[in-house]
Amino acid sequence: MEERFIKQIAFIIEVDKIKHIFRKTRLFDDSRHENDAEHSWHLCMMAMILQEYSNEKIDLLKVLKMVIIHDIVEIDAGDYIVYTDKQDEKKEKELAGAKRIFGLLPEDQSKEMFNLWQEFEAKETKEAKFAAALDRLEPLMQNYHTKAASWKENDIKGDRVLGVNKQIKNGSTYLWEFAKDMIEECINLGLIEKA
Repeated sequence: MEERFIKQIAFIIEVDKIKHIFRKTRLFDDSRHENDAEHSWHLCMMAMILQEYSNEKIDLLKVLKMVIIHDIVEIDAGDYIVYTDKQDEKKEKELAGAKRIFGLLPEDQSKEMFNLWQEFEAKETKEAKFAAALDRLEPLMQNYHTKAASWKENDIKGDRVLGVNKQIKNGSTYLWEFAKDMIEECINLGLIEKA
């Protein structure tokens, strides 16, 4: 068999591990925590359905690629809650994970995946901004539908939720208004403290 094919299969086997990385957020029905594979799939679905709400016209395929690979690095780094105060540690571990995991692929595919991951992380292009907006929106919706379960579990206050997630507006002002309404409702209902 060709070396290229062997590398591709090795990568496919390796990324199966993403199914075992559990996130801090819970499924919409509050039955259990979500895993990274489920999260990535859900973001792909959201991108297809909600693309019309992007601030700018986007390349949907590029967004789909970003959201399907963005958490692969957590196979090595583990899941950090977005509100973590260990951002430097998170970035260092995720970069090492990206180099190792994407490095399993043939050079052209390795470069493409690594570059897409870096673009997503930088959140500067219109596709990355929209992908990042979806990445923030999904756990907000989960918290809203589980009566703030993971925010309560991790003692996250409303002001922090608003502050961290306001980046949604960089990708979609429409989705940010929707997200802000959910957060404010959770605060007003006393599900989470404001500060």
